Amino acid sequence: MLKRMVKMTFQKDRIPDFLAIFEESKHLIRNFPGCQHLELLHLEGQPEVMFTFSIWDGPEALETYRQSNLFQSTWSKTKVLFAGKPEAWSMGVVSEV
Repeated sequence: MLKRMVKMTFQKDRIPDFLAIFEESKHLIRNFPGCQHLELLHLEGQPEVMFTFSIWDGPEALETYRQSNLFQSTWSKTKVLFAGKPEAWSMGVVSEV
């Protein structure tokens, strides 16, 4: 299992554009083979800073998604809305309670 966090900072006036993109693609991403979970979060007090949190079967499933037309299309529409460089972390579980 792989947990993935992507931090994105948007131009404030483009937040509605991103939310529309996410709304139209969230079920497609969540139902992509290997995706177990998908969330969209925002930084409290800074709505322009958002995170996607997803859980994948493993690194291969995430990489298959990243090479897909779905990712390429969604990312190309999203990245033009950024106010800063995105950051991403892929994490494995060490311990869970």
